[in-house]
Amino acid sequence: MLNNIGLPGLLLIAVVVLVLFGRGKISSLMGEVGKGITAFKKGVKDSTDEVETAGTEPMPRDTIPPHVNPQPIPSQPEKDRA
Repeated sequence: MLNNIGLPGLLLIAVVVLVLFGRGKISSLMGEVGKGITAFKKGVKDSTDEVETAGTEPMPRDTIPPHVNPQPIPSQPEKDRA
């Protein structure tokens, strides 16, 4: 059904939407959509930059959780070392 929508069908839909909502409402809606897309792209770029820089910067010593650097496990039990 949607395969046969051509240029005349799209123009008809655009005219109906324009009549129902008005030019001012549609332009403000498109402005908000544009702001949303811009904010989304900025957020994706910021998070990508953060991930890239996080791999190159060393982590401060006080923020490393204790389970990340566990003490080495002795290879022999305590009773056999005497």
